[in-house]
Amino acid sequence: MKFFIKNMVCARCKMVVETAFQEAGLKVVNVELGSVQVADQDVATEQLEGLEQQLESLGFSLLTDSRLKDIESIKTCIIALVHSSNNALEQTLSVYLSNRLHKDYATLSTIFSQHEPYTIEKYFIRQKIERVKELLSYDELNLKEIAYRLNYSSVAHLSSQFKKVTGYTPSAFKKTAKDLRQNLDQL
Repeated sequence: MKFFIKNMVCARCKMVVETAFQEAGLKVVNVELGSVQVADQDVATEQLEGLEQQLESLGFSLLTDSRLKDIESIKTCIIALVHSSNNALEQTLSVYLSNRLHKDYATLSTIFSQHEPYTIEKYFIRQKIERVKELLSYDELNLKEIAYRLNYSSVAHLSSQFKKVTGYTPSAFKKTAKDLRQNLDQL
């Protein structure tokens, strides 16, 4: 049995959600960003309600609507792509998502835009900019290295997109605006 979970964005989220499932008495087989596979077993209504309450208290929620599952799957794929060590796309984002989710991109895009205040592409850009903010705050990589790591064509392209989204240049952000980072689940 597979459950879809909203707001799972990192490895720590996976651990917390897995613990919640185990505490609810469910045998976890596999945990991925956005989903939990449990061993086939009967799940009592009280058990499911308790799990839902526990997840909500931790900032997560169970998804039952197929459209919401698709949206969460899109977000999970994008977050994983942006935060992987080598996020280079070998094809366009639309082809990548279609292949990963086994659905037509036009359908995915329509569903996403109906339920979110922005397009998939804008969500992808916002995730990349949040990753840039994170890397800038660590102060371990220069802007050229960050641009390369996040698959920007140039430092100028990264800087232009960063300023358009945040209102700051990367260097101004680094000097004065480190507190402007956002939680990934709030994008």
